[in-house]
Amino acid sequence: MSALLPATPGPARLLAFDTSTELMAVAVLCGGVEGTRNEAGGAMASAHLVPLLQTLLAEVGLSLRQLDAIAFGRGPGAFTGLRTSCAVAQGLAFGASVPVLPIDSLLIVADDARAQLGGAQAALDVGVAMDARMDEVYAARYRWAEGAWACVLPPGLYTLAALAERWRLDAPAVVAGSALKAFGERLPLPDCRRIDTEADRAAALLRLAAAAWRAGQGVDAALALPLYLRDKVAQTTAERSAAKAAASVDAGALP
Repeated sequence: MSALLPATPGPARLLAFDTSTELMAVAVLCGGVEGTRNEAGGAMASAHLVPLLQTLLAEVGLSLRQLDAIAFGRGPGAFTGLRTSCAVAQGLAFGASVPVLPIDSLLIVADDARAQLGGAQAALDVGVAMDARMDEVYAARYRWAEGAWACVLPPGLYTLAALAERWRLDAPAVVAGSALKAFGERLPLPDCRRIDTEADRAAALLRLAAAAWRAGQGVDAALALPLYLRDKVAQTTAERSAAKAAASVDAGALP
């Protein structure tokens, strides 16, 4: 059940979405035709995600059962957002009998930063720092080389002081992510290029989904699991309602 699919050449038909942050990113690829949306997400993303998926599929003339795979942001990120993303991916993929492509949500930030820098670099070292609230940061480090990303430091949860010390000893060339604005001078960084705003999260997600499909990284829908880096002690009523709604999604919600 966990075996990777063989590498698949040529154009693909993919649906991709990420709800791990306050921005909901949704994208579809049908051969050479792309559709992307970046919209407000947050705790209520589950109420808007499926209608947006319906809209994008209709725009490119695809039904759910014509897809090759469904990509989703697995985290790290907001608890309810990850529940939404994983539950919707599982429900739709089970119903359509297609694999899922789990995408590192911090890698989306790195690829967006690469695009903002021109996208033509032969090599690039990117540290990602996302606001995790409670004076903590979700951080990771990636290297772009030979047309592909490699994870140098996997996603982790850091205090401001711990991350600053780690990067003081071994600084990335570029640091990107929401923690730069959220914490400002409270997160001291070494001399590096800083990118504190994402330009097109959905486009970056779609590039990563297409690369994952070509590399044969599809897995069974049962493995559409979130990457949690912090235990969730309690949920608000709104969060519980959002998670319950997301878990009820199935293929019948889409054409």
